[in-house]
Amino acid sequence: MTDHPLYHEGTRRLQDQFDSRRIADRLEQVTVGGEFTAKQRELVERSPMFFLATVSPDGQPDVSYKGGHPGFVRVVDSRTLAWPDYDGNGMFRSLGNALLHPRVSLLFLDFESPRRLRLHGTVEVRTDDPLLREMPGAQLIARFTADRIFPNCPRYVHRLALVELSPHAPRAGHTPPVPAWKEDPNFRDHLPRR
Repeated sequence: MTDHPLYHEGTRRLQDQFDSRRIADRLEQVTVGGEFTAKQRELVERSPMFFLATVSPDGQPDVSYKGGHPGFVRVVDSRTLAWPDYDGNGMFRSLGNALLHPRVSLLFLDFESPRRLRLHGTVEVRTDDPLLREMPGAQLIARFTADRIFPNCPRYVHRLALVELSPHAPRAGHTPPVPAWKEDPNFRDHLPRR
Protein backbone atom coordinates (compact mmCIF):
# COMPACT_ATOMS: atom_id res chain seq x y z
CA MET A 1 0.00 0.00 0.00
CA THR A 2 1.00 3.61 -0.45
CA ASP A 3 2.20 6.21 2.00
CA HIS A 4 -0.19 8.68 0.38
CA PRO A 5 -3.45 8.87 2.35
CA LEU A 6 -6.65 8.06 0.46
CA TYR A 7 -8.38 11.11 1.95
CA HIS A 8 -7.14 14.68 2.31
CA GLU A 9 -8.45 17.97 3.70
CA GLY A 10 -10.87 18.49 0.81
CA THR A 11 -12.37 14.99 0.93
CA ARG A 12 -12.60 15.16 4.73
CA ARG A 13 -14.36 18.52 4.60
CA LEU A 14 -17.07 17.15 2.30
CA GLN A 15 -17.31 13.89 4.25
CA ASP A 16 -17.92 15.90 7.42
CA GLN A 17 -20.46 18.15 5.70
CA PHE A 18 -22.46 15.12 4.50
CA ASP A 19 -21.78 12.88 7.52
CA SER A 20 -19.97 10.28 5.44
CA ARG A 21 -16.61 10.10 7.24
CA ARG A 22 -17.52 6.87 9.05
CA ILE A 23 -18.60 5.05 5.90
CA ALA A 24 -15.63 6.44 3.95
CA ASP A 25 -13.24 5.12 6.61
CA ARG A 26 -15.03 1.75 6.66
CA LEU A 27 -14.90 1.47 2.87
CA GLU A 28 -11.17 2.14 2.99
CA GLN A 29 -10.71 -0.55 5.69
CA VAL A 30 -12.79 -3.19 3.93
CA THR A 31 -12.42 -2.65 0.17
CA VAL A 32 -9.04 -1.00 -0.48
CA GLY A 33 -6.18 -3.40 -1.09
CA GLY A 34 -2.73 -3.48 -2.60
CA GLU A 35 -3.03 -6.75 -4.54
CA PHE A 36 -5.46 -7.97 -7.19
CA THR A 37 -8.16 -10.39 -6.10
CA ALA A 38 -9.18 -13.12 -8.55
CA LYS A 39 -12.37 -11.18 -9.39
CA GLN A 40 -10.45 -7.94 -10.00
CA ARG A 41 -7.90 -9.74 -12.15
CA GLU A 42 -10.69 -11.25 -14.23
CA LEU A 43 -12.29 -7.83 -14.78
CA VAL A 44 -8.98 -6.28 -15.89
CA GLU A 45 -8.02 -9.10 -18.24
CA ARG A 46 -11.37 -9.25 -20.03
CA SER A 47 -11.76 -5.49 -20.39
CA PRO A 48 -11.62 -4.07 -23.91
CA MET A 49 -10.85 -0.60 -22.50
CA PHE A 50 -9.90 1.52 -19.51
CA PHE A 51 -9.22 5.17 -18.69
CA LEU A 52 -5.79 6.48 -17.70
CA ALA A 53 -5.41 9.70 -15.66
CA THR A 54 -2.07 11.51 -15.57
CA VAL A 55 -0.73 14.95 -14.64
CA SER A 56 1.61 17.14 -16.69
CA PRO A 57 4.72 18.82 -15.23
CA ASP A 58 2.73 22.04 -14.67
CA GLY A 59 -0.11 20.19 -12.91
CA GLN A 60 -2.53 19.99 -15.86
CA PRO A 61 -4.64 16.83 -15.53
CA ASP A 62 -5.15 14.59 -18.55
CA VAL A 63 -7.29 11.52 -19.06
CA SER A 64 -7.21 9.17 -21.98
CA TYR A 65 -9.09 6.15 -23.22
CA LYS A 66 -7.03 3.02 -23.83
CA GLY A 67 -8.67 0.29 -25.89
CA GLY A 68 -7.86 -3.04 -27.45
CA HIS A 69 -9.15 -6.57 -27.66
CA PRO A 70 -10.02 -8.24 -24.35
CA GLY A 71 -6.75 -9.45 -22.85
CA PHE A 72 -4.70 -6.50 -24.12
CA VAL A 73 -4.13 -5.59 -20.46
CA ARG A 74 -2.31 -8.32 -18.55
CA VAL A 75 -2.04 -8.79 -14.83
CA VAL A 76 1.64 -9.70 -14.55
CA ASP A 77 1.69 -10.40 -10.81
CA SER A 78 -0.34 -9.61 -7.69
CA ARG A 79 0.35 -5.85 -7.95
CA THR A 80 1.46 -5.28 -11.54
CA LEU A 81 -0.30 -5.03 -14.86
CA ALA A 82 0.98 -4.19 -18.32
CA TRP A 83 -0.59 -2.90 -21.51
CA PRO A 84 0.68 -2.12 -24.99
CA ASP A 85 0.75 1.36 -26.39
CA TYR A 86 -0.43 1.26 -29.98
CA ASP A 87 0.25 3.67 -32.82
CA GLY A 88 -2.00 6.69 -32.26
CA ASN A 89 -1.86 10.36 -33.05
CA GLY A 90 1.72 10.70 -31.83
CA MET A 91 0.94 13.30 -29.17
CA PHE A 92 1.90 10.99 -26.25
CA ARG A 93 0.05 13.19 -23.79
CA SER A 94 -0.64 10.53 -21.16
CA LEU A 95 2.51 8.47 -21.43
CA GLY A 96 4.64 11.61 -21.86
CA ASN A 97 3.16 12.87 -18.59
CA ALA A 98 3.89 9.48 -17.01
CA LEU A 99 7.56 9.67 -18.00
CA LEU A 100 7.90 12.79 -15.85
CA HIS A 101 5.23 12.07 -13.23
CA PRO A 102 4.73 8.31 -12.91
CA ARG A 103 1.90 8.50 -10.34
CA VAL A 104 -1.27 7.67 -12.29
CA SER A 105 -4.79 6.35 -11.84
CA LEU A 106 -6.65 3.78 -13.92
CA LEU A 107 -10.39 3.21 -14.12
CA PHE A 108 -11.84 -0.03 -15.46
CA LEU A 109 -15.57 -0.19 -16.22
CA ASP A 110 -17.77 -3.16 -16.98
CA PHE A 111 -20.92 -1.64 -18.45
CA GLU A 112 -22.74 -4.97 -18.74
CA SER A 113 -22.49 -6.15 -15.11
CA PRO A 114 -22.02 -3.15 -14.04
CA ARG A 115 -18.73 -2.88 -12.13
CA ARG A 116 -16.01 -0.27 -11.57
CA LEU A 117 -12.44 -0.76 -10.43
CA ARG A 118 -10.02 2.02 -9.50
CA LEU A 119 -6.27 1.62 -9.38
CA HIS A 120 -3.75 4.10 -8.01
CA GLY A 121 -0.02 3.60 -8.43
CA THR A 122 2.98 4.24 -10.63
CA VAL A 123 3.67 3.44 -14.26
CA GLU A 124 6.90 2.78 -16.09
CA VAL A 125 7.01 3.34 -19.86
CA ARG A 126 9.35 0.86 -21.56
CA THR A 127 10.52 0.49 -25.15
CA ASP A 128 12.61 -2.61 -24.30
CA ASP A 129 10.03 -4.65 -22.38
CA PRO A 130 10.00 -8.40 -23.15
CA LEU A 131 6.21 -8.23 -23.56
CA LEU A 132 6.68 -6.24 -26.79
CA ARG A 133 7.21 -9.54 -28.62
CA GLU A 134 3.97 -10.96 -27.22
CA MET A 135 1.68 -7.99 -27.86
CA PRO A 136 0.96 -7.45 -31.57
CA GLY A 137 0.98 -3.80 -32.62
CA ALA A 138 2.75 -2.58 -29.47
CA GLN A 139 5.26 0.23 -29.90
CA LEU A 140 6.02 0.29 -26.19
CA ILE A 141 4.76 -1.27 -22.98
CA ALA A 142 3.41 0.50 -19.92
CA ARG A 143 3.91 -1.42 -16.65
CA PHE A 144 1.74 -0.25 -13.79
CA THR A 145 2.43 -1.12 -10.14
CA ALA A 146 -0.57 -0.73 -7.87
CA ASP A 147 -0.42 1.00 -4.53
CA ARG A 148 -4.17 0.91 -4.10
CA ILE A 149 -6.85 -1.23 -5.77
CA PHE A 150 -10.50 -0.79 -4.92
CA PRO A 151 -13.96 -1.27 -6.35
CA ASN A 152 -16.21 1.72 -6.68
CA CYS A 153 -19.99 1.77 -6.31
CA PRO A 154 -21.48 0.85 -9.72
CA ARG A 155 -24.90 2.29 -8.94
CA TYR A 156 -24.69 5.07 -11.56
CA VAL A 157 -22.90 3.06 -14.24
CA HIS A 158 -25.28 2.86 -17.18
CA ARG A 159 -25.81 -0.59 -18.64
CA LEU A 160 -24.34 -0.63 -22.12
CA ALA A 161 -23.47 -3.44 -24.47
CA LEU A 162 -20.36 -3.76 -26.59
CA VAL A 163 -21.60 -3.66 -30.18
CA GLU A 164 -18.32 -4.16 -32.00
CA LEU A 165 -14.59 -4.16 -31.27
CA SER A 166 -12.66 -1.59 -33.27
CA PRO A 167 -11.13 -2.97 -36.47
CA HIS A 168 -8.13 -0.74 -35.69
CA ALA A 169 -7.29 -2.63 -32.47
CA PRO A 170 -4.16 -4.73 -33.10
CA ARG A 171 -4.23 -8.48 -32.67
CA ALA A 172 -2.30 -11.46 -34.00
CA GLY A 173 -2.93 -12.24 -37.66
CA HIS A 174 -4.72 -8.95 -38.38
CA THR A 175 -3.48 -5.87 -40.21
CA PRO A 176 -5.52 -2.90 -38.98
CA PRO A 177 -6.80 -0.48 -41.63
CA VAL A 178 -5.19 2.94 -41.94
CA PRO A 179 -7.34 5.46 -40.04
CA ALA A 180 -9.02 8.03 -42.26
CA TRP A 181 -7.40 10.99 -40.45
CA LYS A 182 -3.94 9.77 -41.53
CA GLU A 183 -5.01 10.13 -45.17
CA ASP A 184 -6.07 13.76 -44.64
CA PRO A 185 -3.71 16.14 -46.53
CA ASN A 186 -3.47 18.29 -43.39
CA PHE A 187 -1.67 15.43 -41.61
CA ARG A 188 -0.45 12.92 -44.21
CA ASP A 189 2.90 14.61 -44.87
CA HIS A 190 3.63 14.99 -41.17
CA LEU A 191 3.26 11.35 -40.09
CA PRO A 192 6.21 9.44 -38.64
CA ARG A 193 8.46 7.79 -41.24
CA ARG A 194 7.46 4.17 -40.72
